[in-house]
Amino acid sequence: MGRGKRITGAAVAALVVVTGYGCDRPGGEPAEFAPAVAFDTAAVLVETETDTFRLSVELAETPEQKAYGLMERPHLPEEHGMLFLYAEPQPAGSGFWMFRTRIPLDIAFLDDEGRIVAILAMEPCESPNPAVCRTYSPGVPYSAALEVNRGYFERRGVEVGDRVVRLNGEGG
Repeated sequence: MGRGKRITGAAVAALVVVTGYGCDRPGGEPAEFAPAVAFDTAAVLVETETDTFRLSVELAETPEQKAYGLMERPHLPEEHGMLFLYAEPQPAGSGFWMFRTRIPLDIAFLDDEGRIVAILAMEPCESPNPAVCRTYSPGVPYSAALEVNRGYFERRGVEVGDRVVRLNGEGG
């Protein structure tokens, strides 16, 4: 998944070296997925007017982590996600794409106070050519983005204006 700016096919190929994916364990059990990029974890709360939901998130903070994102994941546990953090606000036209992402996702774009400013549904891009993958841009500036399984926000009534709060010092 390219974050912020499109990256070239060669750069994507260099980043996408997936370890363990598709290999079997002794006894024929599928191997656990291990991303080629390491991520720290944290806990966040998604606060609506009527409820609060806790998520375990992986943190995408470096350019490499943001570029790799949730690429190649065969699944994402229900109460998990990925939080993309930016030091500077991102322009309204800067977006995310789903190159080599296997699962449909929702994305909430957040302002610098964690308020949700846009929510989009994203489809995996099945093309081997990253240049043809759709870019999902929020149309408003944002300082962070939270990716979760498709339908997560709708099932919980999460809307624009709700808030995402990172819990300090707590892992997922």
